[in-house]
Amino acid sequence: MTKDKIYKSLLAALFSTITIGILTLLTYKTNFGLFLIASFGSSMVLLYGYPESPFAKPKNILFGHLVTSAIGILFYNYIPLPIYILIPLAVGFGVGLMIFLDVTHPPAGGNPIIVILGSVSFEYLLSPILTGCLIIIVFGILLNKFVAQKKYP
Repeated sequence: MTKDKIYKSLLAALFSTITIGILTLLTYKTNFGLFLIASFGSSMVLLYGYPESPFAKPKNILFGHLVTSAIGILFYNYIPLPIYILIPLAVGFGVGLMIFLDVTHPPAGGNPIIVILGSVSFEYLLSPILTGCLIIIVFGILLNKFVAQKKYP
């Protein structure tokens, strides 16, 4: 294992801990609402492990999560099908729409599952999706660009 790989791994671990830690503190230690979803953990892999990836761009993080979450909410509220049919259709439609709109962010592919199983409302798009993504993007820019000295975005 090279020194570069160790350094990259440690920075990704540290930056992921900081970013998810902030989202977790905001969720559990304030009255501001929900800022955390499971797929944000996967976003850390791209944002801090592979920030040069097109899938880690701020527009991909923000709109990938928004698009797929919105699809999940729309399908849950307006498509009267059994859940075992609804979930795969919503995931497939969300993935296809991300690719079509050129905002692909692989961790967001799981968002329709999260929102359908959680029976969430449209407010979920504001918090945690929009607010959480904006915090992630700000931390991604600050930590990647100014601390790790990487070209990001």
